[in-house]
Amino acid sequence: MRQTIGTRIALLVGVAGASAVLLGAFGAHALRGVLDARGSELWHTAVDYHVWHALALAMAAGLGRGRSGRIAMGAFAAGIVLFSGSLYALALGAPRWVGIITPFGGLAFVIGWLALGWTLRTRNE
Repeated sequence: MRQTIGTRIALLVGVAGASAVLLGAFGAHALRGVLDARGSELWHTAVDYHVWHALALAMAAGLGRGRSGRIAMGAFAAGIVLFSGSLYALALGAPRWVGIITPFGGLAFVIGWLALGWTLRTRNE
């Protein structure tokens, strides 16, 4: 049985993946020599999590069904914004208090993975 993906979801997946590539390239080229070692480390971590969770978002969009699939997609999208977004901001010199946001993004990633696991489990029943 084939599932169609809505236009908004498809656009979200595309933007998540494309922005991960663009921000990775921006960090590697435009920010070379601008960021200190800590900033470069934060940027690299943000891009790593951004890329992996853009892929997880695509997987959730393609495989997710019902409520748990929607939760997985929303959680992965929120995690990218909160986790990676706060690390990008910190790398660029945002105030330290922005780091308070990062764990909420990590929690969103965990919720996304649990919801994706749930939707995959229910697909086989």
